[in-house]
Amino acid sequence: MSSGGGSVAPTNNVVDVAVTGGPNSNNVNVLYTTVMVCLPGTSTCQTIDNIQVDTGSYGLRILAPVLTLTFPVATLSNGSALVECTSFVDGYSWGPVTLADVKVSGETASSVPVQIIGDSRYPTVPTDCSNSAPTPEDTVATFGANGIIGIGPFAQDCGDYCASNVPEPIVYYACTTESNCEGTTVAVTDQVPNPVTLFATDNNGTIITLPSVATAGAATVSGSLIFGIDTESNNASGTETVVPIDTSGYLTTIFSGNTLTESFIDSGSNGYFFADSSLSTCTQSGFTDFYCPASTTSLSGEMQLASGTSTVDYEIGSAEQIEASFYAFPGLGGTNPTAGSFDWGLPFFYGRRVAIAIQGYATSVGTGPYIAF
Repeated sequence: MSSGGGSVAPTNNVVDVAVTGGPNSNNVNVLYTTVMVCLPGTSTCQTIDNIQVDTGSYGLRILAPVLTLTFPVATLSNGSALVECTSFVDGYSWGPVTLADVKVSGETASSVPVQIIGDSRYPTVPTDCSNSAPTPEDTVATFGANGIIGIGPFAQDCGDYCASNVPEPIVYYACTTESNCEGTTVAVTDQVPNPVTLFATDNNGTIITLPSVATAGAATVSGSLIFGIDTESNNASGTETVVPIDTSGYLTTIFSGNTLTESFIDSGSNGYFFADSSLSTCTQSGFTDFYCPASTTSLSGEMQLASGTSTVDYEIGSAEQIEASFYAFPGLGGTNPTAGSFDWGLPFFYGRRVAIAIQGYATSVGTGPYIAF
């Protein structure tokens, strides 16, 4: 597998991705693609652009206001509607689960559980959900995308745990009315899955390839999302660095003498997020959680491998100095309040070909979960 990045010739298992300003023209370092959803078993479909590509979450989630099709809400065996509360680092999203046929490039998955965020049929958000994250993200304006496709290294967003337990905060709810919802267990097959696992082929992982970006940034960046690892001639493994991850999705990063065991590589984060008291933070309103060094600063961290470590060099620039017309900035970094964590966000993907192997699925270099670059 090549260490370089960039676009790949279009085939059935490749879809274009791009870093742009998104539907609101105000996002930095957010990766988008296009997805088609269809009423199950029909040719009644809708193509939706500005879908965020996220290796740190699981499942396809669409913002209700962008849908022109009406999908019926999934029900449990007792007749209750199945509704989900999805918690992200910066907010929560509430909405029912439906079934849809999902098509991305030439790949198709049938009757996929999909969450519809901000659906007016279920406007009442339970307190447990609203308390799970700082702010609601139930509109295109607050979500920053028309939807999100979570393609992380696991098959479901909750898995066996939610099949036998009701976690805190609650993930899935059984709703007898629009405002009467209680936490519920949900069978794995009814949970919102990583849709890649339901493709007929090319279903053991994904590869994101993006070109390098100049230190000053760029207006846009174009690349490719490739489905499958070692399933086609365009997704073969090679001499890449393979980083094992644990059953919680974490890898270990060694930075500034600290061993950070809850680290992760996440295309859904728009910067590098880590604790470094030597870097100045920004003073401008809205930027105070980001770093603003006086000049671009070169840093490095080590990722723990199965044997030894791999050094990753990166740069941090001033978040306040991003050009207004630039939506890609490789030096964006900020503080991380989680002890023991280093978040390698989308800037890590620039100039790399990053593979995400799904748990339990085999490739020529091993069985997932792992990340390779």
